[in-house]
Amino acid sequence: MNPLHRFPTERTAVVTGAGSARGIGRTVVRRLAQAGWHVAALDVDKVAVTAFATQANADAGTTVKGYGVDITSPDEVDGVFTRIEADLPPVVGLAHGAGVASPVPFFDVTLDEWNRVLDINSTGTFLVNQRAIRGMVDREVGRVVNLSSASAQMGGGTYSKVPYSASKASVIGFSRAVAREVGKFGVTVNVVSPGPIDTEIMGGRLTDERKTQMASGLLLDRIGTPTDIAATVEFLLSEDAGYITAAVVNVNGGLVVN
Repeated sequence: MNPLHRFPTERTAVVTGAGSARGIGRTVVRRLAQAGWHVAALDVDKVAVTAFATQANADAGTTVKGYGVDITSPDEVDGVFTRIEADLPPVVGLAHGAGVASPVPFFDVTLDEWNRVLDINSTGTFLVNQRAIRGMVDREVGRVVNLSSASAQMGGGTYSKVPYSASKASVIGFSRAVAREVGKFGVTVNVVSPGPIDTEIMGGRLTDERKTQMASGLLLDRIGTPTDIAATVEFLLSEDAGYITAAVVNVNGGLVVN
């Protein structure tokens, strides 16, 4: 391994979408903190994410700090990374999971709805990745994981529909293209594509009946949990994952087989 690409002993991971109490982001934050990362937890809901980070910091052996940010605003994204870079060790990892659902049927989708979903899921991914990866390239080391969805590969068929599927498909093409440009600098960019996961983005808390119904089309006998996703993210952000890039890792119980 090129010594310039080795992880610094003290390093930070940025995790977006960490505000929801039942979301994937919070599980990722806790898991990375347990693995020795300092963590910057980001969400549009500043009150929720800072309260969560305070609690997670008390339980961690590293530093966990919460920051509010609108990921569709270039100025806010730049500002929050500037604060993170002042508060915490170098940013080596990015787990970008912030996003919104859209269960609206195709012919009912308005331009406002389309733009809302694409602004957050696509443009937000671009803004956060570009700002995070600049520093990784300068330091010649970095790991990026962007969250897509099985919906992108299937064309829907889950909870959300057209705008969501389109935006999450863009995450895959975007991540592969960025990986081509930054690999020579020791930065990897990968995608984790969850299937049905028991989180709020599935339309609220799932009943046992709905869980059984959703699991009926899988190769396994259950739907996923945030821990299933967080474990995969943790590995892809690790130093050991340095030869994996431009990959789409399906964590979906066999919903998509390719």
